[in-house]
Amino acid sequence: MLVKDAMTKDPVVCAATTPLREAVALFRKHHIGGLPVLEGKELVGMVTESDLISLLRTERISDDLWLPSPFEIIEVPIREFINWEKTKEALTNIGDMPVKKVMTHRVITATEEMTVEAAAALMLKEGISRLPVIKGKKITGIITRADIINAVGASYSGNGETGV
Repeated sequence: MLVKDAMTKDPVVCAATTPLREAVALFRKHHIGGLPVLEGKELVGMVTESDLISLLRTERISDDLWLPSPFEIIEVPIREFINWEKTKEALTNIGDMPVKKVMTHRVITATEEMTVEAAAALMLKEGISRLPVIKGKKITGIITRADIINAVGASYSGNGETGV
């Protein structure tokens, strides 16, 4: 079976300038975990739930042990307050951040004429859950793990086999 027979045609996409809050709204509305990102009609990236979660990464606690000096005892609360204010401001502004700031730029794609098996192998090799399908530089669809499962299931049930 070919990718063009299993893919979702006319996928939900967003522009590189789309604010993250709008991308998240698209995730929720369409029950999806990733969006192809376009500039004009050209595919320039992918934004996924993982990209958004990476924004919430925190710094690892230091392994260094230190004893504060009297000056540091006064300085630390002030420094932490300033850091907290910067963190609050950053979290407030995340929703306004354009998708292009967090998207994955190196997009792994499929073609319509690729076999479903080859697309599945590529997803496994790259550790990804979806492949935009392109023809030239234009996106024509998207194939996800769920699409592949559905295609495999349909091919087994069409042959009179149980697929088990």
